Amino acid sequence: MSSQMMFLTLRNDETLAITPAPSTAKEDSLKPYHLQHFIIQRMGSFTSSPKILNEDAQDSDINLPARMTRSEMLDRCRCEGVQPLLRRHFKGAIKDVGVNTADDFKMLQINAVKKTCVQPLKSPNKIRVFQWNVLSQSLGTTNDSFVCCPEDALEWGNRRYQIVQEILEYAPDVICLQEVDHFNFLKACLETQGYTGTFFPKPDSPCLYLDGNNGPDGCALFYRREKFDFVKSDTRVLEVWRVQSNQVAVVAVLRVRETGREFLVAGTHLKARKGALLSTLRNEQGKDLLDFVHSSAEGRPVILCGDFNAEPTEPIYRTVLGYPGLNLGSAYADFSPNKDVPSMDREPPYTTWKVRDEGEVCHTIDYVFYNKDAFVVNAVLQFPTSDDIGEGRVPSYQYPSDHFSLCCDFRFQDQEKTGQAHIEELKGVSSL
Repeated sequence: MSSQMMFLTLRNDETLAITPAPSTAKEDSLKPYHLQHFIIQRMGSFTSSPKILNEDAQDSDINLPARMTRSEMLDRCRCEGVQPLLRRHFKGAIKDVGVNTADDFKMLQINAVKKTCVQPLKSPNKIRVFQWNVLSQSLGTTNDSFVCCPEDALEWGNRRYQIVQEILEYAPDVICLQEVDHFNFLKACLETQGYTGTFFPKPDSPCLYLDGNNGPDGCALFYRREKFDFVKSDTRVLEVWRVQSNQVAVVAVLRVRETGREFLVAGTHLKARKGALLSTLRNEQGKDLLDFVHSSAEGRPVILCGDFNAEPTEPIYRTVLGYPGLNLGSAYADFSPNKDVPSMDREPPYTTWKVRDEGEVCHTIDYVFYNKDAFVVNAVLQFPTSDDIGEGRVPSYQYPSDHFSLCCDFRFQDQEKTGQAHIEELKGVSSL
C-alpha cells in the first residue's frame, strides 16, 4: 500500500485525512478489520484556504441591564423577532390524581398526559434540562444550503433574539447548546436571567475558514445560579483510537443548593455525515465521551445531552445505553407509554427537519440521556407537527435553527411524589 496520504471529503468545508500506518497486534484489536491498517492523521475542517481568526465581537451593539425579569427579556425577544416562534407544549405525566382539582387539572385520570405551558420549576428535587443545536451563524448562511429558507430569515439580526426566546420560554435549569459561534451574545442575555455559562470551541472549527465568521463554533453549557452551586467543570477534545478529533464535550458537576444533591451534566456534538465509516467514527467518539463522563462523574448521577448526528439505529445509540456503570436511558424514549418495544423504536420521529440541495432530511439525531438509577422523567417538550412547521421546514421565520430543542423535567428517584402534593408541584408549570 502506498504511503501517500488519502483524503475523503465529508462536506463542503470538512475533510478527513487518513494515512496508512504500521499495525501491531495490540493496536489492531482496537479497530474494526476494515480499518486496521489506517490511523486517523487529522480530523478537522481544513481546506487549502488560510484560517480567518476573527474574535467573537459581532454583538457589541447590545446594551442590556445587569438584571432583567424573565418577562422583560421575553418581551424584548418578541419585539426583535420577525414572526412569532413556533408554539410548543410540555407533556407531563400526572400520577395518582384525584377528581375535582382546581384550574387546568380537573378530572385528570391516573397516568393521564397533560399539555402545559411553562413556569420555572420551584422544587429542589426536580431539574429541567434544555438541549439544542442552535445552528452556527457562519455555517447556516454559508455552507448548509437551506434552499427553502428565506435568506433574511438566516440573518443574525433576525435569529439571535429568537434563539434566546426559545431557551427562556421553557425556563430551564440547565442549558446544553451546540454550534454556538456567538457565545458572548448568549452569555450577556442569559446572565441577566441568573445563568452562568462556559464555552469550549472545536479545535479546528469549520467557521474559521469562512469570510465574516465570528470565531469558532463549539459547545456551551449554562446553569441557574440561584438553584445550583458549582462544584467543578471539565472539557475534552474527543478521541478516535487515541487521536484527537474535531469534536468536543463539556461537563459540569452541580450541587442542588437546597438539598446538597450532586449530579453531572454533559453536552457534546459528534461528527456529522452518513456512511459506515462515519458511523464507526461516531461510535469511537462516543466511547471516549462515555469514558470521560464516567471518570468525571465519580459515581454521581449523569445527564448527557447532545447532537449525536446518529439515528437510533446506529451503534453509538446502543453504546450509550449499554455503557457499564452509567445505566443510561433516553428521556424521550422512556417517557413514551409503549414500554413493550425497544428504546430505539420509542424515540421521536424527528429532531431535525430541513431541506437542502440534496433533498429533504427528517430524522432523530439529538438526545437527552439520563441515569435511570437516579432520575425519573417527569415531562418532555413536544415537537411541532408537520403542519406547524410548514412546507419550507426549518430554519424559517418562525424557528431559528434546523434542529428542534429538547427539554425534559427530571425528578430524583427517591423524591417521587403522588396525589395532591404532586398536583401542587405541577401547578408551577402554568400558563405564562
